[in-house]
Amino acid sequence: MINRRHFLGAMSMPAAAALNGVFLSPSRIERALAVAGELAAHPGTASEVVEDEYFWAQVRQAFSAEAGIINLNSGGVSPSPIVVQEAMKRYLDYSNTSPTYAMWQILEPQREQVRERLAREWDTDPEEVALVRNASEGLQICQFGLDLKPGDEIVTTTQDYGRMVTTWQQRERREGLVLHQIKIPVPAEDDEQIVRLFEAAITPRTRVIHMCHMINLTGQILPVAKVVNMARRHDISVIVDGAHTLAHFDFKISDLECDYYATSLHKWLFAPHGTGLLYVRRDKIAGLWPMMAAPEKMDDDIRKYEEIGTHPAANYLGIGDALTFHQGIGSERKTARLIYLRDTWANRLQGFSDRVWLNTSQKPGRAAGIANVHVEGIDTTALNSWLWSRHKIITVAINHAEFTGLRISPSVFTTLEELDRFCEAIEHAISHGIPA
Repeated sequence: MINRRHFLGAMSMPAAAALNGVFLSPSRIERALAVAGELAAHPGTASEVVEDEYFWAQVRQAFSAEAGIINLNSGGVSPSPIVVQEAMKRYLDYSNTSPTYAMWQILEPQREQVRERLAREWDTDPEEVALVRNASEGLQICQFGLDLKPGDEIVTTTQDYGRMVTTWQQRERREGLVLHQIKIPVPAEDDEQIVRLFEAAITPRTRVIHMCHMINLTGQILPVAKVVNMARRHDISVIVDGAHTLAHFDFKISDLECDYYATSLHKWLFAPHGTGLLYVRRDKIAGLWPMMAAPEKMDDDIRKYEEIGTHPAANYLGIGDALTFHQGIGSERKTARLIYLRDTWANRLQGFSDRVWLNTSQKPGRAAGIANVHVEGIDTTALNSWLWSRHKIITVAINHAEFTGLRISPSVFTTLEELDRFCEAIEHAISHGIPA
């Protein structure tokens, strides 16, 4: 676990020495650094701190959370801790002193340190990690970059992210590819069943399996490594949508053994908005075209996927500060807390009424901080709107062809009192209904 001295050192460099007179807000950054440093110094294990409300109150103090709003949609985009916000402003201010020098020659090279740290944290080769703007961009690089012929088939599910389904459908219309979407159980609790469902959809023309690591609609974790192992036997590539997984629950990219993996870092890593990671297995890089052209000499270089023209250095360097904050909390402690928060509200509501059930498994390893809850007899969209208009509680209404429910995704800054208020509101709606 990272210690306090290393934590504070990482938070204050590398850019601080380069900023030459760009000043911060001293009280704000000192408060945030002090809080974050205490988290890094805390010796408690995941089981020891999961219910330590003093520890998690300190975590909340590291964020600039809006006190009047209960944010239960961290799965959409998360706020960044104050130290990350301040770092990004610092990098941006310095970039604007003389951009062609300060941004391109001083800050941009530090992107390599961020790449190396991400690779170390999630156990992969830095030369397999590209820094992109979000999971969608990373996945579309894979979807558009693969050489496929008319009649080639792709297998995904009916629960995959809409933007990614739309991307394949465009290639269907434009190039004559064939997309097959399979149905999987809700919730999904049998790994072997999931593997069988994917394998049953494979034909001699199947070239790609596109699957979620964690389904955005429900928070359900799918057995990626087992599907990859099956796909290898059929010589089929696997693209993994990891938009909600990195820094959400404890795992390594190397565990998955997949060909391609993309995630958004502005969700659970709390990195600056508009940052993501694309992993491409080393032997797959040369055969995957970038979305924006790169010179031939970069054919084998992971950085060809970053060739997008002029772009800010600040956002990407801020990833490093977010990673340091994540390490200060500790991956195992963070995972345990997110599961604890989920079970706190989910168990209470399911115990309150048999009209409440989850579209997400609570079994170990099947989900983490995100869960989808259905309340029988109440329209999901209306309930979502009422929670906001009456209680200023942010949730997401999911109206899928196969299920409906509210997606609830608290985070490490969420308090038990906020979850109590959420539960009280749902219990009131169950007992008394909501205004039409």
